Amino acid sequence: MPSVYLFSNDITSIENFLNIFFQNKEYPNISLFDNYKLSFKNPTEICDIISAIIDNEDKYKISAWINLDEDLYIKVTNQNVNDIIKYLFERYPY
Repeated sequence: MPSVYLFSNDITSIENFLNIFFQNKEYPNISLFDNYKLSFKNPTEICDIISAIIDNEDKYKISAWINLDEDLYIKVTNQNVNDIIKYLFERYPY
């Protein structure tokens, strides 16, 4: 299942970000696991969270890695986020 892994030296940054991100939003296809791994039944929903992380990188010192295929991880950066989003919608057009 496609996943996003969140990392930070300050765990409260991740918790604060997730509390704000999920506030008043429903994401029934996301499961939150230990170590801040979010798994998505609909991979295009990854776009929302990685966009929010990059848009708020000055407020929250969080790095995000996505995992779409077994043993392949891609670090999300300001330079590649648009390419990742485009790829997600091309690969999963539903």
